[in-house]
Amino acid sequence: MVSVKNIGVSFGSFDLLTDISFLINDQDRIGLTGKNGSGKSTLLSIIAGLQAPSSGQVDMSKEITIGYLPQQIKVDDSTTIMNEVLTSFSEIKSLSEDIERCSAEISSRIDYESEEYLSLCDHLTVIEERYRILGGNNYIAEAEKTLQGLGFERIDFDRLTSELSGGWRMRIELAKILLKKPSLFLLDEPTNHLDIESIQWLESFLSAYNGAVVLVSHDRAFLDNVTNRTIEISLGRIYDYKVSWSKFTELRKERREQQI
Repeated sequence: MVSVKNIGVSFGSFDLLTDISFLINDQDRIGLTGKNGSGKSTLLSIIAGLQAPSSGQVDMSKEITIGYLPQQIKVDDSTTIMNEVLTSFSEIKSLSEDIERCSAEISSRIDYESEEYLSLCDHLTVIEERYRILGGNNYIAEAEKTLQGLGFERIDFDRLTSELSGGWRMRIELAKILLKKPSLFLLDEPTNHLDIESIQWLESFLSAYNGAVVLVSHDRAFLDNVTNRTIEISLGRIYDYKVSWSKFTELRKERREQQI
């Protein structure tokens, strides 16, 4: 699905990442681990296409979509929580407005046999089908469910985002990314600022998600409950284990003992 090929990142004479290659497959749940400063966030940013490596490349088909949650986020301060989250559904909202306009025009016309009238009807059929495929009839309910899963109360939905702390703003950004349903999630410390109930909800969401996930987290229980593969960055190189966090720690210990 996504091919990371010979990625290197250097700062002067210091090599942060060296010749890193791996594949991200459908349904992979990858925990990216390593010491602070080892290059985890840098690698996520490179895969997301937001940072150029010093060498190597990331290949993926045009159909692949990415939902990237960095540690530093920016949320519009001039809108409500719900309206900000609904920006995830820009195509659905555009279709909804188009359907409303088209339906109003059709209902106001009486030239039922004209080419223009028939063309309007055909257009309405097409956009209604696209709206249905995208789940347009349920998108507001889905947004409400996601916000509640991440700890918001229904009474909060009309609050201004400017009233929120950084942790709650992060939850809004996470909700937007989850609702876009990309091919690949790249999540950098998604459990920061989440309470236990929200973490458990996110675990269930990601475990059942029909796509790939690469995440960085210091929450070992979260990693264990979500991941099925662990990639460790150590001294600029990677070690790829097809297991979750707990099993990875056992295998890493064995590897290090063999190297002594």
